[in-house]
Amino acid sequence: MSAILFVTHPEVVIDPQVPVPRWPLSDVGRARMETFADALAGRPVAAVWSSDEQKALDGAAILAARLGAPHRVDAALGENDRSATGYIAPPEFWEVVDEFFANPDVSVRGWETARHAQDRIVAATNALDAASPDGVVLVVSHGGVGALLTAHLQGVTIGQEDRPGHAGGGCYLVLDRGPPTLRETWRAVEEPDPALAAFGPGRSP
Repeated sequence: MSAILFVTHPEVVIDPQVPVPRWPLSDVGRARMETFADALAGRPVAAVWSSDEQKALDGAAILAARLGAPHRVDAALGENDRSATGYIAPPEFWEVVDEFFANPDVSVRGWETARHAQDRIVAATNALDAASPDGVVLVVSHGGVGALLTAHLQGVTIGQEDRPGHAGGGCYLVLDRGPPTLRETWRAVEEPDPALAAFGPGRSP
């Protein structure tokens, strides 16, 4: 069975003194990712991919170690570039995010546009699909990236796509491969059944 499990990283350590791309997973985030890894244990995984941001690297390392799969890194899987502003505290941050999705061709406060970020993540997902061996591939990325990818896969306007239901992240999509198409929309990592189904029947941990 071939599939891509596209996972958004769970909770992180928020530190305004540290660049956002270098924020690690929190203890809660690590525990949630370990629970997901345990649920998948014993199933063959062709590869684990992640962005080069620390929170995604942390999550992918947990999966790769538990599942015995190679971990590959692609910076193009990263969140939209927000370096023009750096950290913005809530609730202002969420107001800017809303503007980002509502105006996909506009650089909000110097951020990478939603359209450019979407093109980048779609291309990266297609490329890792082509570069990975047959089987199930895990991708650890980011919530904004996942939303933009979902809009593309569902063929809807950016901002109208399905969104993860867990406020802390740690959610996943199931995609068919060659080319990637949406099989299952967002589930939390605590709901592993669609992920397990991606491996086909008869698999046991």
